[in-house]
Order: sequence, then C-alpha cells, then structure tokens
Amino acid sequence: MIVATNKVVKMHYSVHDNDNNTIDNSFDGEPLIFIVGTGYLISGLENALQGKQAGDTLSVTVEPDEGYGERNDNLVQAVPKEMFDGMEIEVGMQFRATTDDGDQSVMIIDIQDDEVIVDGNNPLAGITLNFNVEILEVRDATAEELSHGHVHGEGGCGHDH
Repeated sequence: MIVATNKVVKMHYSVHDNDNNTIDNSFDGEPLIFIVGTGYLISGLENALQGKQAGDTLSVTVEPDEGYGERNDNLVQAVPKEMFDGMEIEVGMQFRATTDDGDQSVMIIDIQDDEVIVDGNNPLAGITLNFNVEILEVRDATAEELSHGHVHGEGGCGHDH
C-alpha cells in the first residue's frame, strides 16, 4: 500500500540538525504512527513520504519554511517577574500564554533581576532538519480513526470524544 492522505503510517525516524546533533530518534524505541493529512507531521516530511511504501527508507532534508518556520524575533519578549509570583521558575520551562493572537506556547529562555525572557518560537524554528526514515507499515485508516483524527490501538482509542 502506498503512503497517501488518510493512510496510517508506522515508521521509525531519526532527525538531526546540520551540525549532526540528534534532535529525536525512534529507532531504539517505539515507532511513530499517524494518519497522513491530519497535520500531525511537518509538511516537508509528510510531502516526502507521499508515494512511498512499507520497506522504503529515505533521507529527507526539510528547510524551516516546510518545518517549524523561521525564527521570529518579535516572539521573544521580557515580562515582569511578578507575573510568576508564587511559582518556582527556571530556564526551559514552558507555559501557555494568552496573546493578542490567541493562546500560544512560550518557553522561558532567561531569568533576569525583575524580568523573565520568554520565547514564543517553536524550539526548532529556523533549523534545517535532516531525517532518516524507515517505513514499517502503511494501511487504510478506519472510519473511526478518520472521524477522531488519530490512530487507535487495539480496542479503540481509550478516551471519550
């Protein structure tokens, strides 16, 4: 079966930046399983998988515009430390913040005397991603999986919709 929209793909992958730093790797663990066309994967990787089949291996370079986008310096800002009163905060912590554009994930990247510097960019924004992929299985998604927008394991998805 060929990878296409509404197919379930099971695959292993590793991803590195251009300096060959490992960002993620599933080969030593559980494979990734997803429905093609649901927005689960970045577009550059999903597009490269189209037309492939179980047993195929491929190397894919995804530039930021088809990955997590370019970095936007306007998404880095200083907020008053008092906004975090009563909380133990540290660099690397992530929060949901309400912005003019709606809720957004932000990460603390620096803590100064009376300010906390937060970054609303995805941590992988601006990075070229290099994937090695092995497609293990391709199958049709069930009607229930398509209606829920995600893959189900044995006996269903295990939660209410």
